[in-house]
Amino acid sequence: MGHENITEFILLGLFSDEAAKVACFVLFSLCYITILSGNLLILLTIRVSRLSEQPMYFFLSYLSLMDVCFTSTVAPKLITDLLAQQNAISYNGCMSQMFYAHFFGATEIFILVAMAYDRYAAICRPLHYMVIMSRQVCYVLVMASIIGAFIHSFMQVLIIIELPFCGPNQIDHYFCDVFPLLKLACMDTSLLVIAIISTTGVLSILTFVTLVISYIIILSTLRTHSSEGRRKALSTCGSHITVVFMFFLPLIFTYAPTAYSVSNDKIFALFYTMIAPMFNPLIYTLRNEDMKNAMRRVWCREKLFEGK
Repeated sequence: MGHENITEFILLGLFSDEAAKVACFVLFSLCYITILSGNLLILLTIRVSRLSEQPMYFFLSYLSLMDVCFTSTVAPKLITDLLAQQNAISYNGCMSQMFYAHFFGATEIFILVAMAYDRYAAICRPLHYMVIMSRQVCYVLVMASIIGAFIHSFMQVLIIIELPFCGPNQIDHYFCDVFPLLKLACMDTSLLVIAIISTTGVLSILTFVTLVISYIIILSTLRTHSSEGRRKALSTCGSHITVVFMFFLPLIFTYAPTAYSVSNDKIFALFYTMIAPMFNPLIYTLRNEDMKNAMRRVWCREKLFEGK
């Protein structure tokens, strides 16, 4: 281990302009509150209503949980740092933040894949759907997502803790991530950069392509369905496709083409750490009748009881 000389890192954040920092403090605070309240509302609605019996909503509740956890590894530090004079993070804190950001982010990716598989089973294999997507299968898919994400995150941290850090300790980012840390190492990291692009970057692209192809297959199957069935399926798949695009495209731009465009990486990272998790609840509730009805039943019924 080579971090003896460095016990903490300085996060340079998004801007150096003080006025922009204050404006962003207000904006990101509101975003974070929206993310927490929106996703927790979905999570609680699914858990206390009958929706949790359906595989799609079972996965959606985990997706909302991952959104809350993923954003919470990055947003509180980003928000408080906007008003702080010195944005320091300890070496161990930095490694923890990187591990959890990758862990929750990767779990979210795998759950999006499970959701695509669920939609494929529902639309393309409706007669066998209850067997294909039994509760046991759903739990196995969630566990596989968590284990896969843990292995991915552990590998990222393993790469970084072996690096020697001896000189500058300023990270040109607003949270600890692999590429900004590789730039600070006191050794040639070009091979490691290629290794990460060919694992994380290629994994992101392959997953994205697989998801897009699966939705193309699903949508082509819809031609044989009734107009009502088609409308409902298109609404559900439309929500999923929107979330997939919002989450994956910035991720691919961050991890695939150039590892050294870190100034752009910060902007791309904002999309998948703050913007996508904020829109997910809106996308899934505004376009979904089942979700809207469940919310009315759960929350309006409780208000009626309170009023009596």
